[in-house]
Amino acid sequence: MSAVTDRLPAFPWDKLEPFKATAAAHPDGIVDLSVGTPVDPVPELIQKALVAAADSPGYPTVWGTPELRDALTGWVERRLGARGVTHRHVLPIVGSKELVAWLPTQLGLGPGDKVAYPRLAYPTYEVGARLARADHVAYDDPTDLDPTDLKLLWLNTPSNPTGRVLSAAELARIVAWAREHDILVFSDECYLELGWEADPVSVLHPDVCGGSYEGIVSVHSLSKRSNLAGYRAAFLAGDPAVLGDLLQIRKHGGMMTSAPTQAAVVAALSDDDHVREQRERYTVRRTALREALLAHGFRIEHSEASLYLWATRDESCWATVAHLADLGILVAPGDFYGPAGENFVRVALTATDERVAAAVARLAR
Repeated sequence: MSAVTDRLPAFPWDKLEPFKATAAAHPDGIVDLSVGTPVDPVPELIQKALVAAADSPGYPTVWGTPELRDALTGWVERRLGARGVTHRHVLPIVGSKELVAWLPTQLGLGPGDKVAYPRLAYPTYEVGARLARADHVAYDDPTDLDPTDLKLLWLNTPSNPTGRVLSAAELARIVAWAREHDILVFSDECYLELGWEADPVSVLHPDVCGGSYEGIVSVHSLSKRSNLAGYRAAFLAGDPAVLGDLLQIRKHGGMMTSAPTQAAVVAALSDDDHVREQRERYTVRRTALREALLAHGFRIEHSEASLYLWATRDESCWATVAHLADLGILVAPGDFYGPAGENFVRVALTATDERVAAAVARLAR
């Protein structure tokens, strides 16, 4: 086991424990704005679908039920603007994190192959490369990279942690460059339905991909838009050749979404009302936290989408973490997402209205 664990960086969240203890000691309790885990109820129609499918004694299929694949293709065409999407263009996965962590391995990458991801990024992109013993490189603009041996290019729009959104023109330019150099593009779009000051576009949109899905795959999650983080429900859409190979590998590996979860996903993707209602909750919390942080002396960059505010007081992120912990507020230090984040913190919108109000009151003192 040590041969595998030795490839991995230290688990970053462990470093936050002393600050969590400080925040928890606040007389009015902690306001945890660090991890970004949903706190609102799972919509009732989704719970009912899960319960109705609870009597599922047989093994589920990796590819999912026909009803699930219909729901996935329908949502991809309706919400992303994609055209000509068939069952071969979609694949359910067991939450998006396992896909990110194991994709380079499942693609057969190894020493000498390169995986690229944004300069400020979800740490699991790097972890996935390390698990496969592949090389990894961070970028500001991927088209500035040396394409030699670059096999997998991660995009992330809207970004975690910054909330930055790539325009259709930027995405089209990157996709064209990647295709020119035969580089596989995976676009992590888990926050696509949470645009505030921008309207995020998928890599599968015709304005980006030209109507062809060759060499591109988008990653989507129901954790945030439907409060299903506990269900581990996500899916891929895009190049059927790539998804076909992944399907075979995942069959052998037993990487299947549970049958009740598959039924819940069908319900979730067939209803847009609960997504709108959840967006409205986050809009109120975002407005309150943003105004409070600005009044407290923070500057906020990007943050036009996703569930975070990317904020700075132009000091070490750990000094900011300590300052807010003294107020009973826990946030994520920016250097968790790369050295470029050393002067920023990521502030999640995922707290109850009552806890957000408590944070706002403390920031006003």
